[in-house]
Amino acid sequence: MAGESILVADDDGSVRTVLTRALEGAGYKVRTANTVSALLALAEAAPTDLIVTDVYMPDESVLDVLPHIKAAQPDVPLIVMSAQSTLRMAIDATAHGAYEYLAKPFDIDDLLGVVDRALAGRSTQTPVAPETLPDKEGLPLIGRSPAMQEVYRTLARLMPTDLTVLITGESGTGKELIARALHDMGPRKARPFSAVNMAAIPRELIEAELFGHEKGAFTGATERGLGRFEQASGGTLFLDEIGDMPFEAQTRLLRVLQEGEITRVGGRAPVKVDVRIVAATHRDLRQLIAEGAFREDLYYRINVVPLRLPPLRDRLDDISDLAEHFLGVAVKEGLPRKNIDPAGLSTLKDHTWPGNVRELENLVRRVAALYSDEVIGADIIKKEVAQSAAAGPGTGGFAPVGSDQETLSEAVERHLKRFFDRHGGDLPATGLHERIVQEVEKPLIELSLRATSGNQIKAAELLGINRNTLRKKIKDLHIEVIRGTK
Repeated sequence: MAGESILVADDDGSVRTVLTRALEGAGYKVRTANTVSALLALAEAAPTDLIVTDVYMPDESVLDVLPHIKAAQPDVPLIVMSAQSTLRMAIDATAHGAYEYLAKPFDIDDLLGVVDRALAGRSTQTPVAPETLPDKEGLPLIGRSPAMQEVYRTLARLMPTDLTVLITGESGTGKELIARALHDMGPRKARPFSAVNMAAIPRELIEAELFGHEKGAFTGATERGLGRFEQASGGTLFLDEIGDMPFEAQTRLLRVLQEGEITRVGGRAPVKVDVRIVAATHRDLRQLIAEGAFREDLYYRINVVPLRLPPLRDRLDDISDLAEHFLGVAVKEGLPRKNIDPAGLSTLKDHTWPGNVRELENLVRRVAALYSDEVIGADIIKKEVAQSAAAGPGTGGFAPVGSDQETLSEAVERHLKRFFDRHGGDLPATGLHERIVQEVEKPLIELSLRATSGNQIKAAELLGINRNTLRKKIKDLHIEVIRGTK
């Protein structure tokens, strides 16, 4: 694509210089502007192949003059940059027809890659009608980290579509928030949003919950009941923890997704349904497929657009914004205004956060309610996180030095650190991952078998793996199974 013309607009001279050098170094011809009016004048004066511009400049927003730029050069792709790295900005940029949105600061190589793709495709986004944009108050996602920027870009692209989405991520990362955002930003936002947690419904009630039942279908069914598919008619059905759905119910769900109709429990006549499916899970569905616990055809049916939510430990820079948000929520609930000082925020960032954003929210709301201090310091944060760890598995993850409340993650890290230290500057033998996994896996299986008195069916259920998989691991790890002991 060398030799093609690119317009670069930014009111920061150093940014323009860096971008100009990078683009000229890649063989492009570059013209620059430092205001929106100058950008518009250049776009109207001569053809250009691509525009790279900041959104906000001293005179106005680029988004406000996009119709004029499109009128002058209808087919030119537009790459917008902004230091306001929020979901709202990603949505606005995409909705106004931008080819791509980049949050500042970004890697120059990433920009060059986007430039190459834009010039190769020469395709621009179709602008979205302003009345279809969601209200700003309807965007509850917090965070400006690079990990969240990728989530925002994906959401912005999905906004005008009706595609099925599979959200994956650890517990507590905010999967339902994403599902609601997809609904609130999508073409079905005026219709119902219905969420159902597959792990919370007894196995024998799942079909009636999803598909409804006719009067007399079972004991206590004194009248017809509508299932979640019919309740969400025209809207969005969020199937949370779909990895915990029983296999037989998966078969029925697949048929419904294929045929677009349900049959109520105890009924015979099919009922047409029109819902958008958004599914979520914290489990590895591919592993479940390998174990025979999840249908592969259902996986491909729901995994049209995969969207992975990062754990909080991968977005520690967002902790300050998240904590501020949760403190603000506490104020709205009638609690006094609190602030966390820099040392306290630093302590929060040192935590491993096994419970992710949900754990952070609980901690912040707790300190807001329990402490009279207007400014929350590191000592209070350390105390609360340590108590959270002592409360049980998955609730903490932090413990003071020398504490007997050490988490499994910290114990493994401590063990591995000593292991690496013993090798001095040398590396251990290859195959370390498999050896460590086996060391953890063997006592886990042994203790699970002991807890279930050697019952392999119960142990497999406890571990969440297929019975045949458990048998193979028992053989491979040379585990002795003794029944009737506990």
